[in-house]
Amino acid sequence: MPRWRMPTCASAALAAAGLLLSGCANPSVGSANDDPTEPVTLKFWHGWATPGEVKAVDDSIDRFEKLHPNIKVKATGNVSDETINQALRAGGDKAPDVVSSFTTNNVGQYCDSGMWADLDPFMKKTGLDKHKTFPKTLLDYTSYRGNQCALPLLADAFGMYYNKDAYAKAGIERPPRTMSELAEVAKKLTVRRGKNSYRQVGFLPNFRFYQNSPDRLFAQWGPRYFDARGDSRLAEDPSTYKFFRTTGQLADAQGGFKDLERFRMTFGDEMSSQNAFLTGKVAMHLDGEWRGLMLDEAKPDFDWGVAPLPVPDDQADTYGRGFITGTVAGIAHSSKHQNAAWELVRFLTADTRQVVRFANAIHNVPSTFAALKSPDLDADPTFRAFFDILANKHSKALPPSVNGGAYVVSLADFAYGVEAGRTGHLRERLKKLDEQIDADTLQSKS
Repeated sequence: MPRWRMPTCASAALAAAGLLLSGCANPSVGSANDDPTEPVTLKFWHGWATPGEVKAVDDSIDRFEKLHPNIKVKATGNVSDETINQALRAGGDKAPDVVSSFTTNNVGQYCDSGMWADLDPFMKKTGLDKHKTFPKTLLDYTSYRGNQCALPLLADAFGMYYNKDAYAKAGIERPPRTMSELAEVAKKLTVRRGKNSYRQVGFLPNFRFYQNSPDRLFAQWGPRYFDARGDSRLAEDPSTYKFFRTTGQLADAQGGFKDLERFRMTFGDEMSSQNAFLTGKVAMHLDGEWRGLMLDEAKPDFDWGVAPLPVPDDQADTYGRGFITGTVAGIAHSSKHQNAAWELVRFLTADTRQVVRFANAIHNVPSTFAALKSPDLDADPTFRAFFDILANKHSKALPPSVNGGAYVVSLADFAYGVEAGRTGHLRERLKKLDEQIDADTLQSKS
């Protein structure tokens, strides 16, 4: 995450998030008057790092350069948000023209600070209708208060992976659809090894387990984090209390938080061959679409499937929803080649054939309506299950904030205490959490 300071503007350091925030515009302004038909070399910085991902990016660039022979693209991979923002702050010829980020939480900062250029004028000039091109949820997390400073570059949707063999052994016919069904099924799938240990847990709700961050699980309740003024409203939202009560009940149904936490400590790394789902220690778990490709490559000794994560019982009609995030792309405000840079951003994010080929290559969810309907998409039904989650009108992404992911970190720290049993005077504690989030937001604007 970025750690940079703007001159003549006070910034607030959030050590937990590793993020320095600013409400000031970047004083180094580029030009949107360049001729995109003239010869130019663009610098594109991105975060992909594995050989397969880098090849997919390079192949995309090759396709772009064939369409635009006057534009050459020099790509640099495995670049963090922090490094990108330091370079954009410094400006100059070494700074990138086109940037991408895996951290949608930071879009509010990118837009509010002016470090990433507003893309609406470019879309208007070239006739790209963003509302007809991209799902609303994705537009929501690539803009901040009317400033569309980024566009979605593939998406990530989260669903529930489940062990079909474990289901059959326990006599379970279908994945659960509500939280009460999830608790019932999880209990049936939980196998004790002894009084304080397990052979298998049905569904581990602990917030430190792999992708189980509170914000991803909380999405099933469709929470509103902020009111119209931008003030935190977690203490006012009834879903907050239902969320914590339900996750506590899920833990209790399988032996309680303490026993489950001890079991969690025996798991291997999420990306290793000792992954808890891969080794059969967990029968159901929350994860993104990329996990399917990893499971195919690992060849587990059981059959598995994908379904949406269950929803609260009083919101049963929203079943099929999930947490949505993804990669975002934008143009550096300091770039002197913004029109040429827009041609690259437009190709990467809105060209249907390109989006489909890139999604197939790195096993991410396509981010345009047209790409989602393309017959050229990978036909794997477990992969396509995530397309439906993305398309579900109830699916949720985190709302952008001027202080990036600071409020998400605050919620996570709070949730760790709740699941460990510190639930006394929950409403009063949530009010203090709201006050902390609002204070952090105010400080970032000062």
